Amino acid sequence: MSDVNKTIDLDDLRKQFDTEARYREFDDWQAKLITVIAVSMSIFHFYTSGFGLLLALQQRAVHLAFVMGLVFLLYPARKNSPKNKIPITDYILAAVATYSALYLVINFDSLVNRAGLPTQTDIVMGFICIIMLLEATRRVSSPVLPCIAIFFIVYCFYGRFFPQLFQHRGFSVKRIINHMYLGTEGIFGIPLGVSATFVFMFILFGSVLEQTGLGKFIIDLAMALAGHSTGGPAKVAVLSSGLMGSISGSSVANVCTTGMFTIPLMKSVGYTNHFAGAVEAVASTGGQIMPPVMGAAAFIMAQFLGIPYIQVAMAAIVPALLYYFAVMIQVHLEATRLGLKGLPKEQLPKLMPLLKKKGLLLIPIIGIVYFLIAGYTPLKAAFNGIVMSIIVSYFNKETWLTPKKLMMAFENGARGAIGVACACATVGIIVGTATLTGLGLRIASAVVAIAGGKLLPTLMLTMVACILLGAGLPTTANFIVTSTMCAPALFQLGVAPIAAYMFVLYFGIAADLSPPVALAAYAGAGIAGADPFKTGGTAIKLALAGFIVPYIYAFNPILVLVNFTAGKFAIAVGTAMLGVFLLGMSSVGFYKVSMPYYLRAVALGGAICLLIPGLYSDFIGLAVLVGLHLLQVVRSKRVLA
Repeated sequence: MSDVNKTIDLDDLRKQFDTEARYREFDDWQAKLITVIAVSMSIFHFYTSGFGLLLALQQRAVHLAFVMGLVFLLYPARKNSPKNKIPITDYILAAVATYSALYLVINFDSLVNRAGLPTQTDIVMGFICIIMLLEATRRVSSPVLPCIAIFFIVYCFYGRFFPQLFQHRGFSVKRIINHMYLGTEGIFGIPLGVSATFVFMFILFGSVLEQTGLGKFIIDLAMALAGHSTGGPAKVAVLSSGLMGSISGSSVANVCTTGMFTIPLMKSVGYTNHFAGAVEAVASTGGQIMPPVMGAAAFIMAQFLGIPYIQVAMAAIVPALLYYFAVMIQVHLEATRLGLKGLPKEQLPKLMPLLKKKGLLLIPIIGIVYFLIAGYTPLKAAFNGIVMSIIVSYFNKETWLTPKKLMMAFENGARGAIGVACACATVGIIVGTATLTGLGLRIASAVVAIAGGKLLPTLMLTMVACILLGAGLPTTANFIVTSTMCAPALFQLGVAPIAAYMFVLYFGIAADLSPPVALAAYAGAGIAGADPFKTGGTAIKLALAGFIVPYIYAFNPILVLVNFTAGKFAIAVGTAMLGVFLLGMSSVGFYKVSMPYYLRAVALGGAICLLIPGLYSDFIGLAVLVGLHLLQVVRSKRVLA
């Protein structure tokens, strides 16, 4: 198969699983029109982030106006619609959608003066904006999220006809539109506010870095660091996909970009097709829980909690590292089991020459971390990071950001923000419903009642609900929906707020790996040429730590830095890492030599003992670990003899 055909196949695969990739492609004046609008959007956000934002409602309305205009110009209404031209109806829809959002900016002063007393025109424009938003979200993502939003609007209106536990008196159309459109409680609420500020700037930052060649540099760096070790290509996939995924914000998109390189590399050294696809899917999905960006969820979580973003990022580090440590342990044990070697060193990039040539590309990432720790807002940190990226690019001719590349970065940044913005705005309807009707507390009460007021059953019900609610949703919408619907039940039982939000985030993200939806796993299977369900099942095994660790910090939130003391934290992290090691042994069924099922069950029990808090359970887990190590050493000597 030629490289051209590979590219075409990969594009088709991405469009199959990543709805945001199903945009029209032009090569005439229409392409230039899209470029002008997209670049203008990026310039607006770049300027306002550096020199002063508009008032909240105005900033969000301009952001949504750009987004909806681009959606109707870029995304066809149906799969069989023309992909190389924009029909006149979509020009009209783009204009109507744009004006329905800009109406709030144009008439801002008069709307403020008559707050709470909307005119008929206000209501009509609100109705149009809601309809246009739902259609735009359907086009750029899928019908799932708009249908959920419509259900919640119906619930606002017909609340008196719902089961008693969820009943309310019902609200008029005028009241619903006023709440959802003419304030910051609905469409233009916190989710869209985060999209219009922090999220857009970090997406733009990633787009600028991409044009400097950071993606290839990260893969080369991972190859230099881990390519020669046992099962090196799989470790390269874990490192590179984790780093890229933490910036890109989309697990499926990351699978389709880094996966086209890492999956064939894993297969070339002897990993099975489904295992290679699963490793890439798990590593890319883990990027959604890895700071700094966390699929934009970190910024929204900080807003919901009312704490600085850096606190959320710091709290997320240990759980994310445990997740990746578990994956790395399993790929190492699998490689040892199969006798797989790393790549020859002569075929790998040399670390020091690589750092000398392109190491400066790491400066903007290090700079952003510094600015965040130093107390800068994420918005200012991202602005400074973009400026640093542009400056650093000129130190190496290969990384130069020429005017053409910079314009491409600004266009791709705007395109990359479309899906997140539509999801945030649409989810604003769900959040608005919760604030208007008190639905979140009603659901929380129902979950706690079903679980008998016990924390463990409540966590298990919440896990299932998050996986179901998160199926097929982008990370940002996923987190907002699960945090609005599921987290209040955990609050009622005394779970620390940040631990509760992390819990719902982890299991919402797990939907990308869990069949039957499992978009990331199926995308990996497509590239690997593997059975989708087998790949999904393997992905769940590899991500097992991601299914267990959230329970641990729900009971013992010191892992997310709640009630932090250095000694207890060190013990919790140390025992958790040993527990994750045992978990990897149990999952792969190998340590020194193959392990029979009864020993794998013992390893799983020991892992759980080490993961859960408690002195006695830690001693039991350590005893299991030492005992299994000694037993497997003896068994391996017998095999060799």
